Amino acid sequence: MSVTYRRVLLKLSGEALMGDLNYGIDPEVVDSIAQEVADVVKSGVQVAIVVGGGNIFRGVSGAAAGMERATADYVGMIATVMNAITLQDALERIAVPTRVQTAIAMQEVAEPYIRRRAIRHLEKGRVVVFGAGSGNPFFTTDTTAALRAAEIGADVLFKATKVDGVYDSDPKKNPEAKRFDTLTYSHVLTHDLKVMDAAAISLCRENHIPIMVFNLSVQGNVRRAVMGEPIGTIVGGDCDVS
Repeated sequence: MSVTYRRVLLKLSGEALMGDLNYGIDPEVVDSIAQEVADVVKSGVQVAIVVGGGNIFRGVSGAAAGMERATADYVGMIATVMNAITLQDALERIAVPTRVQTAIAMQEVAEPYIRRRAIRHLEKGRVVVFGAGSGNPFFTTDTTAALRAAEIGADVLFKATKVDGVYDSDPKKNPEAKRFDTLTYSHVLTHDLKVMDAAAISLCRENHIPIMVFNLSVQGNVRRAVMGEPIGTIVGGDCDVS
C-alpha cells in the first residue's frame, strides 16, 4: 500500500484495551489492535506505541479518593506497564517482534527507555511499546505520547479513541455537534477542545508533529490512517478550521 507516514506514534488509552468490560483487559480487543498494528508494520511502517493505564488504575481518580497525587500517579504508571506487556504478547503471538521500554526501571520484564535504542528497534522493523508514562508524576500519557513522538522523530501522532474525530461539543449529548476535519493547534488550545492536554498539544506544535484523532474501533482504521485517508480530525499548524 502507499503510505503517507513512515514512522508513527500510536497513543492508546487504557480504556481502549478494556473493550466493553467495566475493568481490566479484553483479550479479543487486544488481539484486534495487534492485528491492526501488524498489518501496517508488514507494509514497512515503523510503529511506536504509548499506552495508558486507565482500565486498571487512574492516578487522578486515586488522588481524588484520598491518595497522595504523586503516589497515585506512580501506581498508574505501573498499570501502563501491565498493558504494554499484554500488548507485546499479542503482537509477538502473530510474529511481530516487539520491545517494551519503560521510564521506570523494570529490567526483569522490560528494557529501560533509551531513545537511541528505541529508534534502532524501529529501524529494524520492531514495534516499540513505551510504558510507565514519562516516569514522572503529574504528567499524563498524552504528554508522554507527544514527548516520545518528538524524541523518535515520528511523522505523526495518532490519537486512537472511541469517537471518529474532534467535535465542538459532546456528540453523545448533542446530536447537532459539529465534527472538525482539520484544526490548528492554537484553535484546540484556545477553545479547550480536549483533544489532548495542553502540554501535549504545545509539544506537538513546537515540534511540528501533526495529530490525527480517529476511531480505533473501526476495523482497518490504523491502515487508513497511515495511508493519510480522511478518517478523523487532523490537528496541525497550517490547516484551517473546517
